[in-house]
Amino acid sequence: MSSVMMSVNDSASKPGPQTHVTVFQRWSTSAGIAGAVVLLLLPIVVGGYWTYTVGLCFANAIAVISVGFLVRYGGEVSIGHGVFVAAGAYAVALMEKYAGVSLLMSLPVAALAGAVLGMIFAFPSRHLSGIYLAVATMALALALPEVLLHFSSVTGGYEGLYVKLDALPGMSKEMQRYYLPLAGLVAVVMLLRQFRRSRQAKALLLIRTSAHAAESFGVRRSWARLSCMALSGGIAAIGGAMLSFSSSTVSPNSFTLWTSIFLLVGSVVSLYSLSIAGGVIGGAFLTLMPLLLAGAGDWVPILYGAALLTVVLGFNALPASVRARLQGGQA
Repeated sequence: MSSVMMSVNDSASKPGPQTHVTVFQRWSTSAGIAGAVVLLLLPIVVGGYWTYTVGLCFANAIAVISVGFLVRYGGEVSIGHGVFVAAGAYAVALMEKYAGVSLLMSLPVAALAGAVLGMIFAFPSRHLSGIYLAVATMALALALPEVLLHFSSVTGGYEGLYVKLDALPGMSKEMQRYYLPLAGLVAVVMLLRQFRRSRQAKALLLIRTSAHAAESFGVRRSWARLSCMALSGGIAAIGGAMLSFSSSTVSPNSFTLWTSIFLLVGSVVSLYSLSIAGGVIGGAFLTLMPLLLAGAGDWVPILYGAALLTVVLGFNALPASVRARLQGGQA
């Protein structure tokens, strides 16, 4: 009897999986709070060039999250999301030029433009999937610069358009370019967190897992494709709007095929996460890697590939509970 009691006590004293999860949750919460404090105080500490660069990271993080959203809820890969980013960026620039309104007024229009463009593309391609859909989105990215140059009287041609108006009077332009993309990133992540709890999100996941089972419950695959592309396009357009404000300019050279490819790479590096941390990691990779590898020459593709392999293999080596936490949940 005593031996049984001793074994029970020993097993109770040993940390189980739930204990490890709890410890990780506490650690991640503390790290999240510390990270939030660092992000809020960073412009005061560094200022200048790094404030501008990190603001671009936040804007790119929103665009990266849009690609991750399509992968996680639609089960599809896009090589043309630069088109939706460009829609948001040019919506802000055009509304400032022709209507004289600032970012805060044009941001809803930019999001709507991205969502509508996503639906317009999704409807004729609703029966495509896998590599066929990826090639179709790539065609969009290839055609975008030529379309922008064709309508140069409106889009500004090679010179592009400038975004000059202040969004928040009374705050310096440098601080606006940092804090507004950060606020946009936080708002997008919070909205997606609420979306993950909705019936629509569960329906999209069901269709991704088993289209036939979803259709037996009355959920159509075509509706799922339209919904995913519209939401993903709207999020990407918000990222583009923030990007145009942070960089103060938009031009066709900013939205080439490579832009879309790098967005996909950033989403892979972020592990298709819909969290702030994952988005910032993907946005930082997208923004900082070209700067860090500027002098690498022919080694650039090799270093990019090595970085991707390191992230993917290292992530897969983590426990399942840790992977789910880093991705912002299972959904």
